Amino acid sequence: MADLKGVTPWRRLDQKPVVDCRIFRIVEETCARPDGAGQFGFYVILADDWVNVVPVTPQGKVVLIRQWRAGSDEVAIEVPGGIIDPGEDPQDSASRELDEETGYRCRKMIRTGRLRPNPALQRNFLHTFVALDATPDGPPRLEEREAIESFEATWDEVDAMIASGAIDHALVINALEFARRVVAREARS
Repeated sequence: MADLKGVTPWRRLDQKPVVDCRIFRIVEETCARPDGAGQFGFYVILADDWVNVVPVTPQGKVVLIRQWRAGSDEVAIEVPGGIIDPGEDPQDSASRELDEETGYRCRKMIRTGRLRPNPALQRNFLHTFVALDATPDGPPRLEEREAIESFEATWDEVDAMIASGAIDHALVINALEFARRVVAREARS
């Protein structure tokens, strides 16, 4: 845990909805400084937690996906992932997203991290997992808004895609690096 000596949380006084965008909401919050030196407004994105899962085949290859992203207006190379359903355990969500987006299943799912995507604006978490011994088990079951293609790559190819900028999603790179550590640890045991 980080040392937060001398830093006191601000007190939330008010929260007003601004817009509901289906997968996230924006609110305006008024917060008071702890030293009494004023009140200030902040915009906050309220979104559900989501998962990213790095599938690794028995041959040691990483299963990646290609999909168009509206935000960047580009096809991105990422790992399977998605929003955790209400009441769903993050690990169950990781298994579900792996199956839905790739058609793969795994022998063992290991939690590798829990990250705040952007604490300056967001209150949610990204839960990361590695799926060991991932193998195809049928066709993907994509949602209507998804057009996803999965493919396998070696870790050297993953490194080359990161170095070239072909993989440029910061949270995907985090998930890949966390997974790499677990894969190395599992290989030693």
